[in-house]
Amino acid sequence: MKKLLYFLAPFLAVMVAIFFTYQWMHGLENPGYVIIGMGHWSLEKTLVDFTMQLVIGFFILYILFRLLGWLYRIPGQLKRRGINIKFNRSQEALIAGLVDSAEGNFERAENVLIKHAPHSGAPLIHYLSAARAAQARGALDKRDEYLQQAANKAPDSSVAIGLTQAELHLSGKEFEQALTTLTQLHSIDPAHAGVLKLLHQTYQHLGDWEGIQNLIPSLHKNKVLMEAEVKLLEAEVFCELLKQTAEQGDVEKIESLWAEVPKYIKNMHGVLTVYFTVMFNVGAGAKIENELTKTLSLNWDENLLKLYGDIPSNDVEKQLKMAELWLQFHPENALLLTVLGKLSSKCKDVEKAKIYLTQSITAKPTVQAYQLLGDLMSEQGDKDSANQCYKLGLELVLMAA
Repeated sequence: MKKLLYFLAPFLAVMVAIFFTYQWMHGLENPGYVIIGMGHWSLEKTLVDFTMQLVIGFFILYILFRLLGWLYRIPGQLKRRGINIKFNRSQEALIAGLVDSAEGNFERAENVLIKHAPHSGAPLIHYLSAARAAQARGALDKRDEYLQQAANKAPDSSVAIGLTQAELHLSGKEFEQALTTLTQLHSIDPAHAGVLKLLHQTYQHLGDWEGIQNLIPSLHKNKVLMEAEVKLLEAEVFCELLKQTAEQGDVEKIESLWAEVPKYIKNMHGVLTVYFTVMFNVGAGAKIENELTKTLSLNWDENLLKLYGDIPSNDVEKQLKMAELWLQFHPENALLLTVLGKLSSKCKDVEKAKIYLTQSITAKPTVQAYQLLGDLMSEQGDKDSANQCYKLGLELVLMAA
């Protein structure tokens, strides 16, 4: 409508100007004339008539050319209109597909998303969402097909496509495939937070603690994890590496690895317990006795105390005296009394062992204390008392179950 007004307003103004000019020139005694000659042919007109015809002819030609231009543009306009219609439908289809996927209608979501993907302004989202829907219904071949179509349609979005592929592999417990994809992405963008986060998860699923150890500096530098989380992860990594090394039974490797552990990690709760435990399990308990004794004297820990009582010490009497010294600070600790009973038994002091074990049971009855006391009674030939201890210990087991 505005375009029509823009055309009519000047046209009417010119026509009014021509009308008044025509009236004015007709009032003159000599309004002028125009002669056009070509060969033997000539045309003579008054200036007024010629001017008026020229202006009218101009507007006729102008309208004609505008009409031809409009007709010429009609196919393109129709094509663009069709594209816009398809685009709008694809946007509606994207929303509908996402809603269907959220509601669990995965197959319908997949069909809607793929059907309208070619006409969408964001085909990548269609294909990636369809891949997630296919994964949810277990159609892994279709999932991989949609991911390939996404890669073909948006080759510049390799990281986004790769991250989606890795997430789907992880959710499907395809850890090796996820690691392959993420390793490739990491080579493309080593500082990408999403890639680092998924790599961390993948290494954990695979139990690749060395891989996580190598990844920790990047996780810290790129702020994928907070500083406190990084320290906890470091502690977990070293603990798991110690356990894996212990499975090989190589004491030197365990000690070498322990030497690499930063001091602030060694001081974290539970890390020392893991180290002492793996050393004990590989038969190197005697090597950690002094350090274990020092640790218990500074930081009381019943898990370490139990380990202390099981260490095959070269000087059991010294071990017993140290434990008796701790008794002054923990006089009613049932576990400490049990350990004292065990160590007294190792020192062949049966009466002292019976006293400590009886005190332990009085403080808190445990299966271990009853078992040790029953063994002592049995060695002394007191079968009735031994059987009574075994019976009470078995009752505790049944109660716990």
